[in-house]
Amino acid sequence: MKPAASFTRIFSCCALALLLGACSPGKPPEDPYDQSKMDLKPTPAKVSAERHQGAFAEGSSLSMGAELKPLDPTPVKTVRLDTTHKIIEIAPGVKFSAWTFGDQVPGPTIHARVGDRIRFSMTNRSDESVPGMHLTAAPMMHSMDFHAAMVSPQDKYRSVAPGQTMEFEFTLNYPGVFMYHCGTPMILEHIASGMYGAVVVEPRNGYPTKVDREYVVIQSEFYAKPDPQKRKLDGQPLYVLDSENLKKAAPNYTVFNGVHNGMIRKPLPAKPGERVRLYVLNVGPSKTSSFHVVGTIFDRVWIDGNPDNQFRGMQTVLLGSSSSAIVEFVIPEAGQYIMVDHHFANASQGAIGLIDAGGPKEERNEIEHHNMAASAVPDDPDAVKGKLDFESKCLACHSLGQGRKLGPDLAGVTRERSDEWLTQWLKSPETMLKTDADAKALLQQFANVPMPNQNLGDTEIRQYLKYFHWADAQPASPAPAAGAH
Repeated sequence: MKPAASFTRIFSCCALALLLGACSPGKPPEDPYDQSKMDLKPTPAKVSAERHQGAFAEGSSLSMGAELKPLDPTPVKTVRLDTTHKIIEIAPGVKFSAWTFGDQVPGPTIHARVGDRIRFSMTNRSDESVPGMHLTAAPMMHSMDFHAAMVSPQDKYRSVAPGQTMEFEFTLNYPGVFMYHCGTPMILEHIASGMYGAVVVEPRNGYPTKVDREYVVIQSEFYAKPDPQKRKLDGQPLYVLDSENLKKAAPNYTVFNGVHNGMIRKPLPAKPGERVRLYVLNVGPSKTSSFHVVGTIFDRVWIDGNPDNQFRGMQTVLLGSSSSAIVEFVIPEAGQYIMVDHHFANASQGAIGLIDAGGPKEERNEIEHHNMAASAVPDDPDAVKGKLDFESKCLACHSLGQGRKLGPDLAGVTRERSDEWLTQWLKSPETMLKTDADAKALLQQFANVPMPNQNLGDTEIRQYLKYFHWADAQPASPAPAAGAH
């Protein structure tokens, strides 16, 4: 064999061997999720009778609002989130008896990174009085369940009594956007009362992209009814948890960051050309979210907030209860960018927010509303109950002063129809469609789509009528401009 040919053959074989990994084998890539290197043996939890009396939420890693604070570089994050019972306003005039972590709903966001250790403490302070009334709800057991932790629930997530303090530690082993919530039965009621928040865990080496703005958006549901004891606060009816509608997954309000239209009144600021990162968490407790931002496209989506779970160029992200995602997008130009749950029944109940990217004031038209603005609240308990039932059962097909939907706008209905007619219609619409000329004419006007029988009882019908009469007695206000999206 000629030397040149021999060299060529040897070189080719070596090149092939290198391609196959057989020549000068190196170490396999390190698995970032190697469980043999994870901390899976945290120290036991401690429960004591020592009562904390300072701030309800403490820790340099906590963000109290939508804007995510920069990451604290310390490897051990000391976090205190005490539980309280307090009154929150979930919509104008709707004061709700809530249960909280850190005295707010949602609870503060914890910002950390993989490998950090969380040193957590919580005093159950549900027995402390609320300004304006002795107690909004009886003191009760509470606990903490961190979805970001890998621990024994029987040890770390134990319920503690009022006045007791729970302390435990754990290491963050996976990146993501994780829910935390009270795990005391009935868990459904504790979450629906406001006991939830988010833990943002960055990858050990940070995210692969750089952004200009970072915000946390938490979607949740409220199930509210007038207080059976008819208590009031500042002249407004007190609302409490509606356990029956909670079990039926029929909320009155579905909101971002705990307040109906809160991020419409106080939009998230941004500028044209900036890259925005949203940490989106749907805590439920029972509904699915279809998260969308009008006017842009999600350049990157990391399901559950883990960059290994990446999608590109998405229009909408589907999030079940306790699911999350990080979404990144560029603001293309000045304007108002609407965040919305594209399950529009949820949006109609308040799951809507706004990113304000500026622009001349004269060009800022009234923002299209995908939901019904929270209206004033009647004082009569029956009218209040009728309002809540209408907003939870009827808004998908009807409005009051906002224009026609699948069915007629019901503004002024008590001036057009007698109470007897409305009672018969609400009790048995299918019978009315067979016997009443006006009902038949309405059916033809609305594409022959009949109203389903809601199986309402006499008490519920009376409450609807009280609400309709109250609404028709309010001063008229112009309906918002309709949008195309």
